Amino acid sequence: MAVRAVRGAVQLERDDAGHMDEQVAALLTALMERNGLSADSLISLWFTATPDLHSDFPAAAARGLGITDVPLICAQELDVEGAMPRVVRVLAHIESDRPRAEITHVYLGAAAALRKDIAQ
Repeated sequence: MAVRAVRGAVQLERDDAGHMDEQVAALLTALMERNGLSADSLISLWFTATPDLHSDFPAAAARGLGITDVPLICAQELDVEGAMPRVVRVLAHIESDRPRAEITHVYLGAAAALRKDIAQ
């Protein structure tokens, strides 16, 4: 079993804790489904949020999905002028038998514009 990394992002419509929880949960669920993962496949999750998001920690959504024994961390994304607002990103370290080329990165909604080269 190899260690792989998978990326994802979602743009929130508003800075609201319930909305963040819903959207980050949707992102994590899609990331896991599209890559055939279970919670046991996860090694760690690293979340970033743009500086305009203050309502909650993105990692709280992972805990709400039952991901309770995986190390999680949140950080603030760089405040770059002109960057897409209200974005939560995730970098998941996973165990997978899939070759690197078959890992599916997940960019939901408007966040697909962030990485047109790898968004699925």
